Amino acid sequence: MNQLLVDSRMKTEKRVAIIGSGVSGLCAAKHCSAAGSGVTCVVYEQAAVIGGTWVYTDQTDVDNYGLPVHSSMYKNLRTNLPKEAMSFPDFPHAEGEVSYLPATGVLQYLNDYADKFHLKEIIKFQHHVKQIKPIENERWEVSVVDLKNNSETIQEFDAVMLCIGHNSKPRYPEIPGKDKFKGVQTHSHHYREPLPFQGKSVLVIGAGPSGLDLTCEVSNVAKKVYLSHHTDYAGNLKFSDNVELKPDVSSLTENTVIFNDATESDIDIILYCTGYVSSYPFLSKECGIVVVDNFEKPLYKHMINIEHPTMAIIGIPRHLPIFHLVDIQTQFFIKTVTGDIKLPSKDEMLDELETYIAKKLNEGCRLRDLTALGKSMQTYYNDLANKAGVKNMSTLIVKMYFDAYERIFKDFLTFRNNCYKIVDNENFNVIDMRELNRKNFKCKCGNGCKPPTEIKAQI
Repeated sequence: MNQLLVDSRMKTEKRVAIIGSGVSGLCAAKHCSAAGSGVTCVVYEQAAVIGGTWVYTDQTDVDNYGLPVHSSMYKNLRTNLPKEAMSFPDFPHAEGEVSYLPATGVLQYLNDYADKFHLKEIIKFQHHVKQIKPIENERWEVSVVDLKNNSETIQEFDAVMLCIGHNSKPRYPEIPGKDKFKGVQTHSHHYREPLPFQGKSVLVIGAGPSGLDLTCEVSNVAKKVYLSHHTDYAGNLKFSDNVELKPDVSSLTENTVIFNDATESDIDIILYCTGYVSSYPFLSKECGIVVVDNFEKPLYKHMINIEHPTMAIIGIPRHLPIFHLVDIQTQFFIKTVTGDIKLPSKDEMLDELETYIAKKLNEGCRLRDLTALGKSMQTYYNDLANKAGVKNMSTLIVKMYFDAYERIFKDFLTFRNNCYKIVDNENFNVIDMRELNRKNFKCKCGNGCKPPTEIKAQI
């Protein structure tokens, strides 16, 4: 596909609505508001602050206005990727010995980014997007409620960028007997701290990063924790003695869980760490977006609405460095809005999508995993960057991402002790801070103390 270069004198500035001010929304705002971008933008944010899912709140179901709480942040969360792989390409994190930041560190980074590029002044806080629907000439009508004044307005835009993330609507598995269980059933989305699990027998379902994290946290106060999983790595991890690994759940009774190995255990609480469901309740039916088994379609390049290509959903692909993803995606989409990139015809985009779906399904991939790019991320990034004429993600970031991701499941209890140091454009070192602390240990009491031999895992 060739780029269509348009004489800047013939361009008219386009107006873009950005929904959300988390990682992708801030990045979209930065590129839209840049001088010479050819667009202007307004950002609508339901909360009173920026940060999206990185903003902690004690509220778990609805906020002060009765709207769903989007954040899934819990008090003790630390990132499961190093900050060196979690930054926008033009805005690195500050130097420091800690690579795995607490959530407050990521939130501070996002605030610094917003301040650097003067983004907060174009964000309408406490504004809830009620509905988005297409109108003539591929434009959009956006209905917005000002929550503070309880007033509704309708605005028109040339394009819309949905930047709402995908970790807010809990996904629950279908388990026989789930409706009969008399204990507590909750989801990691609602988890904030381990105190409610004190002295309880807990069933954790799911062994992704959040399932492993919360198993560790809850086991510090619970009487017993059963971790139900079907992975090939959980059995190699060393949990505390009150954690027992179990296979998938077969069924539930009023007070017990029955596993696929036919064993049965008494439990008080079920903690589902089973992921999230993609949801766009504010999109009218005319938008044409449908979600089937957590797969959004029809989208070109996993982001552009093929039915109405002046709409994009930013940040859908998984298993890749999200900050670099949204940076390239937003630049690509903006250039399609201004006409600097000419998209293929609707039929061509649909054919490309259907070919991709058929190929992945034939390889045994589930619909919900069609956007889990993983090892194929570089091809995706290359395609977008080349077409948009923007800087591509470096191979260093790719190598660092996969190195860090593999360490999660090899040594989950201690991987956050690692510190990443970039050497050059192709290489990095990983330093175990426990070893460094031992080497640098100096007795301060004068009694010749030796460095500690056991370092508590930094979960």
